[in-house]
Amino acid sequence: MTAAKTWNQEEYWGLGYDFDPQWTLTPAQQQLQAELIELCAKVLRPQAIESDRGLVYPRRNFEALASLGLLGLFVPKEWGGLGESHTCAAMVVETIARYGCPSTAMCYTMHLGATAAALFRAHQSPVLQNLLKRLDADVLIGTLSYSDPETGSHFWYPVSSRARQVGESWEVFKKASWTTSAGFADWYIVQTTSPEFDGNYSDLSCFLIFKEEVKAEPHKWDALGLRGNQSGTLLVDGVTVPLDRMVGPKGDGTASNDEIVDPFFLLCSSACWNGIAMGAIDIAKRHVTRKKHVDVGMRVADYPTIQDYFGEAIIDTNACRMFTFSMGKLMDDLTNDCDWSIHADLTALPRSVHLPWYWQIKFAAAKNVAHVCDKMLHACGGSGFKKDMEIERYLRDGKAGWVMGPTNEVLRQFVGKLALLGFESLDYWNQSVNERVLHNELKKLDADGKRRLAEQLLAEAASAEAPVPQKVLATSAV
Repeated sequence: MTAAKTWNQEEYWGLGYDFDPQWTLTPAQQQLQAELIELCAKVLRPQAIESDRGLVYPRRNFEALASLGLLGLFVPKEWGGLGESHTCAAMVVETIARYGCPSTAMCYTMHLGATAAALFRAHQSPVLQNLLKRLDADVLIGTLSYSDPETGSHFWYPVSSRARQVGESWEVFKKASWTTSAGFADWYIVQTTSPEFDGNYSDLSCFLIFKEEVKAEPHKWDALGLRGNQSGTLLVDGVTVPLDRMVGPKGDGTASNDEIVDPFFLLCSSACWNGIAMGAIDIAKRHVTRKKHVDVGMRVADYPTIQDYFGEAIIDTNACRMFTFSMGKLMDDLTNDCDWSIHADLTALPRSVHLPWYWQIKFAAAKNVAHVCDKMLHACGGSGFKKDMEIERYLRDGKAGWVMGPTNEVLRQFVGKLALLGFESLDYWNQSVNERVLHNELKKLDADGKRRLAEQLLAEAASAEAPVPQKVLATSAV
């Protein structure tokens, strides 16, 4: 383990490695972490301030990350990447958020998600392989676009999208309400309903779309926190792309969601919230150990109340960190340290079995970061309210955790319903009838109300059963 944590080649002013779970990392990963902390000190942290004040997309930070090979973190070594693990990804995202720039950490989270979605189905795809081999050399930033303006945080239900085959091409329509790096990313993995969609929203497909094929509105972006991540609207307006731009087979979207997009996003976004919480603790520690009250001869850190604040914040945050790292370790164990070759078998979906656990780490981390940043602001008093200390920025950035889809309201209901009523009760695709609720509502109708409802339902049933008129096709005699 690195002997001492440094910052600009001097001893770090926040918490040292004694409060970091270094035993979860290999020596090579610890060395990468130390190099990344120094990169945060020199490049990412100054850019974070600029991004927050001016809504500046942190491309310079991505260029710095590419210098360490981090855009290809998951890419196999034989394709020029680092070939690293899920645990390493959690460490890298947490480190960027804690010491560098939370906006960059969130953009990087989405880049890793897009990279994983591409790697998932790259084995027989020269176009995906070519892209993945150039991520660091050409600083090619990717992102995911899965949201929908009509369904909010129920992003798995893209009612405003569609795709169809036109000759030897796909015609892709995608309208997204929230896409991180919208208009700034170089490539996008977008999800739509499948070609030949018949109304079943579990029939989804994914496509690779490039920067020049999307329309974004970055001028409309102005948010409370994470102000550099440019999470705005995105439109793919009937763009025609070659057949090889479908990512995986037709209808692969649900498998991609459950095996890749959810696990990677929830793992890395949880690491981001944990990093923000630790960053707030670091900043507050620097202040309370230096600030003195001359009248009583005590530093702020000498007061028991302040010590209680820090003790609780560190314990709660490290519980969330260990929960997150434990899921990274599980994902490593399931995939032989993120070996993408297992997915040459299209039915291999080992990560998806543990979705309820990914939901839990995100809920815990997002809930904790808001509480910790709030308490660290209290610990710093009025000084923490000023922008130059940076803690107010971490507080604002951390607020995004709760509301970022799947929101914490959605996740805690998922877990509760799953535990009490079983998986079918989640009804992702809005296809299961809750007969208890239905019968309870019907009891409220009087006789006339029941007759009117019955007539309406019978009419709808007859309409649904009516044969579809066949078009008469003119034929010519041979």
